Amino acid sequence: MANLKEIRTRIGTVGSTKQITNAMKMVSAARLRKAQDAIIQMRPYARKLHNILDHCQMCMPNIETPYYAHREINKVLIVVIGSNKGLCGAFNIHVAKKAMEVAEKDYPGLYEKGMVDFHCAGKKAEDYLKSKGIPVKETSHDIFENLSFASSIPYSQSLMNSFTEGIYDRIEIIYNQFKNAAVQIVTHDTFLPLPVPSEFCTLEEIDEALYTYIVEPSKAGVVERLMPKVLKTEFYKVLLESVASEFGARMTSMHKASDNADQLIKELRMQYNKARQSSITNEIIEIVGGADALDK
Repeated sequence: MANLKEIRTRIGTVGSTKQITNAMKMVSAARLRKAQDAIIQMRPYARKLHNILDHCQMCMPNIETPYYAHREINKVLIVVIGSNKGLCGAFNIHVAKKAMEVAEKDYPGLYEKGMVDFHCAGKKAEDYLKSKGIPVKETSHDIFENLSFASSIPYSQSLMNSFTEGIYDRIEIIYNQFKNAAVQIVTHDTFLPLPVPSEFCTLEEIDEALYTYIVEPSKAGVVERLMPKVLKTEFYKVLLESVASEFGARMTSMHKASDNADQLIKELRMQYNKARQSSITNEIIEIVGGADALDK
């Protein structure tokens, strides 16, 4: 059994750790509220943009645009959205594992040939992939610094350009979708190419769209201007989802760490009391033994 000084030192160490985890929990909770409000406000806007685009697409089932180019898949880019900081449980491991799963199962032949590239936004996801021997083609770790729609545009535009220029034939995004503070859903979305309208619109839907609205200057003009906006908005929404999920995961992890610290302190105090009682008992035995020896 450890001596009393060692147990006291460990109790103090665990207590200091608990103070840190409690502080991190409170900070994450405060930042989560702001991030949660941002993503809740963003979702209806992004959904409405998609609805407008879908309506125009229904009217133009044979529309030609580079973002609809469903060409033969020779090279794939998988964008992994993680975080720059740790202490958030398995937040980064889940997205990294999902990215590896998508590469191995959806594109096995291309993956073996090295035609599947990984782009990481977040140092921790990159570190995990590299630990598994997977090279990371490009990183965008600074994207989370002062995140805003304007600051995210260069990154989303870069992805769009790499597709329209034929560098990649498909771009996938892996991220954590925010549900609540305790639940984050690992999500896999195809960023580009966009689904062809004729593949998901019925004739009845197209007929209804044709006579529901009058679009000016033209449906083609609206689609041409709206499509890049929708893609950039979608990418920004993904980043907001990931940020809110990160704070939720960190708050939950720190809450569990604080609970574990309380339990450990309780056990150490019981151990300390037992050791102290044993020490007192031994001292009493020695005193009694000494008194008996003097009497003899």
